[in-house]
Amino acid sequence: MTTSLGLGLTALFINCTLTRSPEVSNTDGLTDRSRRVMENAGTTTSTIRAIDHDIASGVYPDMTEHGWPSDAWPELWARVLAADILVLAGPIWLGEQSSVSRRIIERLYAHSGELTQSGQYVFYGKVGGALVDGNEDGVKHIASNVLYSLQHVGYTIPPQADAGWIGEIGPGPSYLDEGSGGPENDFTNRNLTFMSWNLMHLARILKDAGGIPAMGNLPEEWSAGERSGFEANPEYR
Repeated sequence: MTTSLGLGLTALFINCTLTRSPEVSNTDGLTDRSRRVMENAGTTTSTIRAIDHDIASGVYPDMTEHGWPSDAWPELWARVLAADILVLAGPIWLGEQSSVSRRIIERLYAHSGELTQSGQYVFYGKVGGALVDGNEDGVKHIASNVLYSLQHVGYTIPPQADAGWIGEIGPGPSYLDEGSGGPENDFTNRNLTFMSWNLMHLARILKDAGGIPAMGNLPEEWSAGERSGFEANPEYR
């Protein structure tokens, strides 16, 4: 399909695998497919394998200011901030998202009080999605947590904003293993493709519109007393 939908859009995929490079990450198998869909539509994509970076735990923008000897997050933050689309991707472990995934969400939360030039929260106008893989139940549970977390800090979530793959429950082949059936799974491929396009569609709409309208959602105006139609003691009739 030839389209210019993604021209001028950027998408960042953060792979929250527990596997360091250069070892194979099955999560990369999913992110690579979504990236190809987006790149074919003109979107510029990139990925970060978070485990390869010395990202400190915590909920502050720079944890070296809070007792940590080093923290790679401030350098990575520039790439997160520049992306129109953010996709958090990762494996299932014991039915939950990986510890790396949770750490990234906590570091995103560290910036949730920052404001744009328009006075809105810093993630307003950006779009978020989730990819999940593994061989145990948990895809929908993890996706719901990731997508809730992203919208809570300010990302906009389109319809069908997640996709995942799980093999046979229990020990068995992972997504990229020969004979796993993962790369050929029609349900996964359909959802992954729909997710990729919906992320781009919404990012395009928001970018062309200049983001979320700055009306009724400016924290500094609220602090100054502007209530934007809110009534503390409404009269019920």
